Amino acid sequence: MDLTIRPLATADDATAFRTLNEEWITRHFTLEDEDRRQLDDPFGVIVEPGGEVLVAELDGRVVGCVALRPAADGVYELSKMAVDPALRGRGVGRRVITAAVERARSLGATSLFLGSSTRLAPAVHLYESVGFTHVPRNEIDMPYERADVFMVLRLDRAA
Repeated sequence: MDLTIRPLATADDATAFRTLNEEWITRHFTLEDEDRRQLDDPFGVIVEPGGEVLVAELDGRVVGCVALRPAADGVYELSKMAVDPALRGRGVGRRVITAAVERARSLGATSLFLGSSTRLAPAVHLYESVGFTHVPRNEIDMPYERADVFMVLRLDRAA
């Protein structure tokens, strides 16, 4: 699969970021205020404060995405990861998350954290497979009601 992963660059990319995320969120949960804030303005809310949104493009179409949001010195939240439903199970998610981890390292991140849900077992398994470990809820500041899985990936160790 000739997949290109690159930074969010255009209004069309931002629309695809919104569409991909709204698809999975509204299928399993309800859009929350923090979802709307990030999806309404990914450049202003994620990129300008020092984060990054990566998009995966296949044949000129955005088919996956992930955000890296700065939370504290060297700590980033991995957020808003989504893959086009037609391409799930074909390695796109793994490529996106691997690219996000590499990008986080280049941004100087020492760790990544995320909140997910037991209702998203394939996503949780993917996070585990790339090295994320489960942590107690009180170790992560997470605004989402749907989150009941909390994970961390320490990047300050050799990969």
